[in-house]
Amino acid sequence: MSDSRVIPVPSSSPPSQSLVNALSRALSRREAKSARRRLTVLPQETVDFSSNDFLSLGTSPAYRGRFMTHLKNAPDSFPFAKELERFVADFHQAPTALLFNSGFDANVGVLSSVPQPGDVILYDELIHASAHEGMRLSRAGKRIMFPHSSAAGLRDALQTQINEDPSVRNGTKNVFIVVESIYSMDGDVAPIRDFIQVVDDLLPHQNGYFMVDEAHSTGVFGPRGAGVVQELGVQDRMFIRVHTFGKALASHGAVVLCGQETKDYLINYARSLIYTTALGFPFLASIRTAYELLANGETESLQVRVQELIRHLHTRLHSLRADQSVLFEVDHFPTSPIFSLRTSKPRQLAAFCQRNGFIIRAIMPPTIPEGKERVRVCLHSGNTEAEIEGLVQTIQSWLDQCELRSANL
Repeated sequence: MSDSRVIPVPSSSPPSQSLVNALSRALSRREAKSARRRLTVLPQETVDFSSNDFLSLGTSPAYRGRFMTHLKNAPDSFPFAKELERFVADFHQAPTALLFNSGFDANVGVLSSVPQPGDVILYDELIHASAHEGMRLSRAGKRIMFPHSSAAGLRDALQTQINEDPSVRNGTKNVFIVVESIYSMDGDVAPIRDFIQVVDDLLPHQNGYFMVDEAHSTGVFGPRGAGVVQELGVQDRMFIRVHTFGKALASHGAVVLCGQETKDYLINYARSLIYTTALGFPFLASIRTAYELLANGETESLQVRVQELIRHLHTRLHSLRADQSVLFEVDHFPTSPIFSLRTSKPRQLAAFCQRNGFIIRAIMPPTIPEGKERVRVCLHSGNTEAEIEGLVQTIQSWLDQCELRSANL
């Protein structure tokens, strides 16, 4: 005889709102500090001075045509990926290369796995958040910051470790020096040669290893866009280089350039590589497209054009007139496509420019330290002198309005 009893179901109650309320409070705190982020789409009629598409490949017919050809002739992804790694390694004059899904994944994978227990990491104070995340997961014994782009600061930090730890001094403990070649917010170029000299002076047992993130130099600096390291000719001194594809190369993903043993080690121990899906063929095809344009010299004219525009904007921004009552400073490394406009009212300046059709972004904490707020301006080969003139005139108009309001107080 079947059991026909009805088992009562507990009455449902609405889920607790405590978590949602906590998330809302966190967002409100960021809103109060003018630090809340929102995803936005650029209106088509505006001028882009914000993205990292430095070579304007994202709108290039040559790039698009070559990319479509690769898509139409799609082979199996795995052989294509292996050949792409070889092609990229050869272009960058590296022993080998390993593809990652993003620069974030690459930096996390390298720094979380390569430093061995007890090793020392010395890092520039302005390195990317992904490097910090990798170091947080690292087994390294010490993680020590040195002042931004300061060879003297690196020397002091390294000398302190040598004095405190005989294993560093005698070469049985590794020291990793983590820097970027071009910094994303300030746009300045690291003094890599000076850093190499410090390591040569203090670590004669050759237990110092450089890890350089070249995300913002790829495509823009160096021979055919190969980066700052190759521009300096010091690629043989770099233990690991990371190049990303989502900026000047208008693609997706990243590559770690290293020796074969290091590549094999990462394949076995880098969790951000092992426990994720590999890049799909469309992404591999876009990377191949970009590197073929670089290798064939087809982007050299774009590099030249960017430098022409950089010089023009540099001159025009330094001609701006700002009253002493208005905090406004132009911070720019002469050959960089990234400009920082320091002001106490970055959101207001950015909003004013956006209303006038020029997209620039305010950069606020926690992306940068407190007191370093600025507006970030990025140049692209597709920008024009007329667009630059319009942007500069708009900034001058905002400065004039600020001065007028100050005078009326």
